[in-house]
Amino acid sequence: MVQVADGQLVDTFVELADTLTDDFDVIEFLHLLAARSVALLPVDAAGILLAGPSGELQLVASSDEHVRLLELFQLQRDEGPCLDAFRTRTPVSAADLAQDDAGWPAFAAAALGHGFHSVHAFPMRLRSDVIGALNLFAATPGELSEENLQVARAMVDVATIGLLQARTIQQHEVLVEQLQTALSSRVVIEQAKGFIAERLNLEMDQAFTVLRRFARGNSRKLSVVAAEVVNRSETVGELFRNPPTR
Repeated sequence: MVQVADGQLVDTFVELADTLTDDFDVIEFLHLLAARSVALLPVDAAGILLAGPSGELQLVASSDEHVRLLELFQLQRDEGPCLDAFRTRTPVSAADLAQDDAGWPAFAAAALGHGFHSVHAFPMRLRSDVIGALNLFAATPGELSEENLQVARAMVDVATIGLLQARTIQQHEVLVEQLQTALSSRVVIEQAKGFIAERLNLEMDQAFTVLRRFARGNSRKLSVVAAEVVNRSETVGELFRNPPTR
């Protein structure tokens, strides 16, 4: 069981509740949720799926490249914990994927192939609204402790409330539009990662770190910087001349 300091939890909840800023960026917010989940819980990676306008789940954030590929596999095969958590509106867990008793044989094999032996999925839910799901992966088998389950559920709940109550969201239609923007931004971010990886001879995870650090270091939206990278804009020239390292 990982002991989480109260100060770390408070800081995380403040970050996740802060959705009322003028420059609120949904996709950056969800990457923050994934990163904080890995930092605070005894897991090694995290992925987030959100429902698009048609109600189908789509990948919007992941903590590393292995999870990105695994989440896409889950969507393509229509099989896995995030899908079950979203559809049943309840948390789903598989303490040992090698036992193959969760009903996802193809997903379990793929997860094991990427080095993950347990998975825990939580619906992003507020009353009757379910907007997505958070997937947590660990390299070792095992259940999450009750304390860690409470932390995970609390982070998901705070993030969901933050999304649903962001200042620009007054009606469900506006939420759908904002989530669709996040989904579209993910495509551009993936293109930008590929371009950066090729130009700077980096792995995809490293390329995303460079992209995110540059955006944060210049107080700019991740999606906007990604679009400028894809469009070869001179405004991001410094990213390639002097890649951020911290």
